[in-house]
Amino acid sequence: MILTLPRITRTPARPGPGPTPPSLLRALDLSVRRRIDGLLPGEHHAATTGIGTELAQLRPYVPGDDVRRIDWNVTARTRIPHVRVHVAERAVVTWLLLDTSPSMAFGTADRRKADVAEGVALAMGYLATRRGNRLGIATFGDATPVTLPPGAGVRCRQALWAVLRRLAGDLGPEGTGATSLGEALARIDRLARRRGVMVIVSDFRGPHDWRRPLLRLAGRHEVIAVEVRDPREGELPDIGEVCFVDPETGRQLRVDTSNARLRQRFAAAAATERAQVARELRAASAGHVVLSTSGDWLRVLAIFLRLREARRLPEARQGVRPGGS
Repeated sequence: MILTLPRITRTPARPGPGPTPPSLLRALDLSVRRRIDGLLPGEHHAATTGIGTELAQLRPYVPGDDVRRIDWNVTARTRIPHVRVHVAERAVVTWLLLDTSPSMAFGTADRRKADVAEGVALAMGYLATRRGNRLGIATFGDATPVTLPPGAGVRCRQALWAVLRRLAGDLGPEGTGATSLGEALARIDRLARRRGVMVIVSDFRGPHDWRRPLLRLAGRHEVIAVEVRDPREGELPDIGEVCFVDPETGRQLRVDTSNARLRQRFAAAAATERAQVARELRAASAGHVVLSTSGDWLRVLAIFLRLREARRLPEARQGVRPGGS
């Protein structure tokens, strides 16, 4: 747990710990920022070369190079003029796509899926607005989706905090229609003209109308898919006859969970469906991390981001062609 939340009465409609009270969202923001700084030092590096402080390579001087980039120590040792080529430090535009559909209100472990999504939004919002970078925000899956253009600094984080505060507790059991991630991706594709980073925070449940829009978006942007799961979504407990209700469509199904064969079929079908989601994300070259409503989701996210950044920097350096920047 990031914070110790007040005890909330669990009901059949809300089996998990309940939504994060609005009064605790600001404290959650501060807690996430402190932990993310400890777990994930460093900044985002652009995959290009130019003006910056991180050295990409040293190469011989060619006519037309800026003489201010000459490394005089290497030049003196080799007696051949050499210039320094750096990894560029440029403002990065990040878009945060946040799933606010009713299925995100589900949670039977330490927290709801919506609570994990809120924490991820705060962590990524903090990382995305450091050092002059900008963050755009879009929600999808509810009756009134929100779209905020990219902004920078404290004001942008305050706007994100306001969106989360408005959404806190709004995800009820009543259906508002199936999640349309595809529509959200198409909406952002029209708005995001400059190459940037797309962070999708969702449980990726509902119709798979997002495959083609995701492929199109991934052709111009870097995509990170943060999938949020609950342990009960992958297995059925042996608790007798149960009536299941789809929170997004209202469809009901009565099953006998004491049937061992049924539980095995359910687990196999759930695993197959999640594997299909992973394949489709991988086909779009999207970075994919799975977070659970149980355990320390922030550490899992930080490890994923740290490994991703470790892979990006060598790729940026290898992309430099000798004899040019």
